[in-house]
Amino acid sequence: MFQLDRFIEDCKAAHAEDSSHKAVHEVISRAVSEPGQVIGGLGEPTKGGVQKLYHSDTLTILNVIWAPRMTLLPHNHNMWAVIGVYSGREDNIFWRRLEDETEAQIEAAGAKSMAAGKATPLGKDIIHSVTNPTDLFTGALHVYGGDFYDAHRSEWEPETLTERPFDYDGNTQRFQDANAAARMARERG
Repeated sequence: MFQLDRFIEDCKAAHAEDSSHKAVHEVISRAVSEPGQVIGGLGEPTKGGVQKLYHSDTLTILNVIWAPRMTLLPHNHNMWAVIGVYSGREDNIFWRRLEDETEAQIEAAGAKSMAAGKATPLGKDIIHSVTNPTDLFTGALHVYGGDFYDAHRSEWEPETLTERPFDYDGNTQRFQDANAAARMARERG
């Protein structure tokens, strides 16, 4: 059975052993390899949002629930991350900065789909957008190699793909809007 306290302690110990993402990646991979166990420990995802599980200057652990059909704009973290999906699926588009542009623009550079049971590391310079392409809630454990809430981060405007400061309030609203859309879809049947 997945035990949240044990998972947090294992992540902290792994990070103390190796400050890169490698040891934490092993911990998350083990945890999500049995998705039903994680659901048993955290509960079935029923509402999109970000739940803080652990937070320090050097490590942040979140339970992120993507609502059905939800998309988050391209953004960066400015620290390494490891994401382990335990329910549903998330599709990531990876972006790269355009070197010859005067505005801080990006272009698509790759993609990766992650289903339940899969974990992947993201380097500190990665820019990605996330979509839940399904009609179900997607649950994922996110571990960051730093203080997720105090990091200077950016996001990219969806039409022009130009850089701007990360809008925490706007992203919170995206989760709320996606939850409202999911409720409406359930009511329509």
